[in-house]
Amino acid sequence: MLCPGVFSFPTLRRKRIETERNVLIKSHLRHKSQQLHLSFLTESFPGHHEYTISSARVNIQWSTQEKRKGLLSHMGIMGTRVILLLLVLCVCGVSCILRSTPRVALSFKELMDTRTARPFSLSFDTSDYRILHVDQDQGRLYLGSREYLVSLDMQNVNKEPLIIHWPAPTQRKGECQMTGKGKHGECANFVRMIEPWNRTHLYTCGTGAYKPICTFINRGWRAEDYLFRLVPGYVDSGKGKCSYDPNHEDVTAVINGSLYAGVHVDFMAADPAIFRTMGSRPAIRTEQYDSRWLSEPVFIQIKQIPDSSEKNDDKLYFFFREKSLDSGGTASPSVLARVGRVCLNDEGGQKSLVNKWTTFLKARLVCSVKGEDGVETFFDELRDVFIQSTQDERNPMVYAVFSTAGSVFKGSAVCVYSMADIRNVFNGPFAHKHGHNYQWTMYTGKIPYPRPGTCPGGTFTPSLHSTKEFSDEAVNFIRAHPLMYHPVYPIHKRPLVVRSGVDYRFTTIAVDQVDAVDGRYEVFFLGTDRGTVQKIIVLPKDPTTVEELTLEEVEVFRTPVPVKTMRISAKRQQLYVSSDAGLTQVSLHRCGVYGKACSDCCLARDPYCAWDGESCTPFTQATKRRSRRQDVKHGDPLRQCRGFNAKVEKRLKETVQFGVEGSSTFLECVPRSPQATVKWLYQKDGRRKMLNRDGEVLSTPQGVLLKSLTHSDAGLYHCLATENNFKHTLARVSLHILDRDIAVALSVPDDEDKEEEMMRGHHKPEAHPPAGSVQPLEPEMRVINQYCQSYWEQLTDRGQQQSKRPNRRHTEGHEPSGG
Repeated sequence: MLCPGVFSFPTLRRKRIETERNVLIKSHLRHKSQQLHLSFLTESFPGHHEYTISSARVNIQWSTQEKRKGLLSHMGIMGTRVILLLLVLCVCGVSCILRSTPRVALSFKELMDTRTARPFSLSFDTSDYRILHVDQDQGRLYLGSREYLVSLDMQNVNKEPLIIHWPAPTQRKGECQMTGKGKHGECANFVRMIEPWNRTHLYTCGTGAYKPICTFINRGWRAEDYLFRLVPGYVDSGKGKCSYDPNHEDVTAVINGSLYAGVHVDFMAADPAIFRTMGSRPAIRTEQYDSRWLSEPVFIQIKQIPDSSEKNDDKLYFFFREKSLDSGGTASPSVLARVGRVCLNDEGGQKSLVNKWTTFLKARLVCSVKGEDGVETFFDELRDVFIQSTQDERNPMVYAVFSTAGSVFKGSAVCVYSMADIRNVFNGPFAHKHGHNYQWTMYTGKIPYPRPGTCPGGTFTPSLHSTKEFSDEAVNFIRAHPLMYHPVYPIHKRPLVVRSGVDYRFTTIAVDQVDAVDGRYEVFFLGTDRGTVQKIIVLPKDPTTVEELTLEEVEVFRTPVPVKTMRISAKRQQLYVSSDAGLTQVSLHRCGVYGKACSDCCLARDPYCAWDGESCTPFTQATKRRSRRQDVKHGDPLRQCRGFNAKVEKRLKETVQFGVEGSSTFLECVPRSPQATVKWLYQKDGRRKMLNRDGEVLSTPQGVLLKSLTHSDAGLYHCLATENNFKHTLARVSLHILDRDIAVALSVPDDEDKEEEMMRGHHKPEAHPPAGSVQPLEPEMRVINQYCQSYWEQLTDRGQQQSKRPNRRHTEGHEPSGG
């Protein structure tokens, strides 16, 4: 007779841990005739207690009777050595990542199990998915890939997608391959731009197999029309609107009927430019082949931002990284992050800089950390920029993701900039190369009128109506001095988020402003080059320091590919993430994964989540104040979860675990949060004390290993977790020590048992285990059967001797289990 209950682990994580242990240990002993099995077999008895048989046992085929005598001693030595080696490896594997460990980490499968994500990809032969435009009003997301345009429903990206096949002409593909291109599939039409043109049409451009082409898309008046098709017969040249090479990044914006683009203009990608085409204004661009203006740039973001209430002061800001002109020196970085700007009403110069920008300026963006010795470490490779609108349209917040330029030190950082600081730099001194070393210095000479970078007809130049009226002196000055002397530093002159010594880099960023019970918080969503998205909040600890909390990290693709583009919809509470392989729609929150207790929800400090009295659920302002529990600023369960904490402690089950004298045993206790610290208390005869036995106990992130058991080790063990000054019990384990002589007798079947088993095998059909359960091996099952039989007999005898009144637990234990 087997003990009641199913032998399986209560959680998937425990299954995975046990499987890994057994595989590693068997592999370690493969060259020997012995196989060591660590089995944590969980047996749920009726009532409030959960009993677990947990011991190290040995299944060995012995050739002589003498070898059998060494069973217990060999088990204690070999088992302990192997477990020690395994657990030391576990400790070393996690110690280096604790600083940035997310509270919750979900694989792609686990993310899909939460039903908070929807992956999308085309079944056609395509790749390089990029989110190119989001229409919040119509609820449509526009996706470009290799030779395909897609319109998706933002509420459900898998609901009736509208697809356009837009390949490059066959003749052009052949011509492209004749030039030596196309070894990696570049001779195709990679869609790189989708911009709204008017209420019913979009303007789109693609690389066109190294000959950029553009056209219009008819999308109809309403999303319900489900209209999405190319305008027949219309094809426009894409030169100056889209790059030739699909490996180059483009940025575009349609403003007042004109298209502004940061692109590479020629086939060889030797002529990068900020271009304005189309519309009523003349076509205009940056100075050609002048590295003082642009030096092998990679364009990241482009955005119109008004400078004042005067419309003529409106400027176009663009963010990029470029090769440093001073990179020949050892102290100078090879790549620099930049912010540049031009006036929207710039029409070029009259005599000099004809059809060129006469208001072009640029400045360096600095994102760095200072060491204790005062030396700065710079993150110079600008990767992505997110511009967060505020109530003042003139002062949005600029969030930027950087990485290190070198290959030796791998790191990423997030810095935030204010438009006031950016404008101050553009209103400051100009940079000038001077001296025998030709070093950058502050220009101290006369500044011409109007000040270079000023817009005509604006606040400071009301009498000038066009840049063609600018003096030759002003135009020539800006031609030679486009760079500002001072760099732009982030707010508080430090990054908000820093990653160093990790095997990944941040690639994209999206930011959401979330209203919680105790204020408004910024939540960062950061894509990585390994196909994950991290959700992070940064909280002020005091006026000079901040606290970074990584709430979760989720794998958003089936395979680990870099995140390319990312867009957020605060209205729909959704995040949209794209890569070479496809797109995934992800909810901004998964409150249930933090835990089932009020303290778990409170300690998570997720602004999207609150305790509603029964579970951790999404927080909304409409939620009744009396029933919600949330504390993002402090994360204090003692204050927020009064009454709920005691219920959790009361419901905690006590497990009974059995170990063998002279062997080792493992008491498992894994905290839900990596930020929690764990300690063990040992209770015997009603007294508790810290479990602190040097040389006898090994602590690991998964629990504690008691190396060599004696009868004095029997007792009640409490696993206590402490996080943010909140203490709670995670596990209670009652450890019983079996005499090793009894264990030897139980592990060796006699001849009668063998004959009886053979007879049963001939007359009874084979019993199939329940699906999904973890089944012990046959010798282990025999030990369990014999031990359980002995255990029940002891309970029965004890109940009969104590009282005529039946023992409640004994009675319940013999009731037939219901479905």
